[in-house]
Amino acid sequence: MTTEILLAGFGGQGVLFAGKILAYSALIDGKELSWLPSYGPEMRGGTANCSVCVSDEPIGSPLVTNPDIFVAMNQPSYDKFINAVKPNGTAFIDSSLVETKCERIDISCHYLPSTTLANENSLQGGSNMILLGKIIKETKIFTPETVKKAIEQVVPAVKETLIKNNFRAIELGFNS
Repeated sequence: MTTEILLAGFGGQGVLFAGKILAYSALIDGKELSWLPSYGPEMRGGTANCSVCVSDEPIGSPLVTNPDIFVAMNQPSYDKFINAVKPNGTAFIDSSLVETKCERIDISCHYLPSTTLANENSLQGGSNMILLGKIIKETKIFTPETVKKAIEQVVPAVKETLIKNNFRAIELGFNS
């Protein structure tokens, strides 16, 4: 089974970091994986998206054009990619920054005001991890324990204090 994931937003929202956490989670679970970041020349504030493939078999192409799971962290990303989601796919949408409601009836949509939740819980910049927590709850692609192990591996030692905040954000999304 292969699951193709596309995360999209603007630079600085942690789109690539969230994708890397998914990739490490797949590695921990012994899956085949690919992680393909893409960002505009502006970096912070510019467009950013990340393709992640998780599979039981070797992956033919790392590029995700029709995701099973889509994460929209801002309106331009939602507008650009929502129609590419596979039928029966799932979209996770930061409703703090995306005002549009999806009219497609062939996909599941989860609206979570993740940016607002992050700010209200002193987790500025944690919207990405809140959405990731919601993804693992709804799709069961990984366990929370696996994701926490991935966070411990990905967060550099000099930023070790951020590990607890990332754990809190995952739990907040998981329990929303």
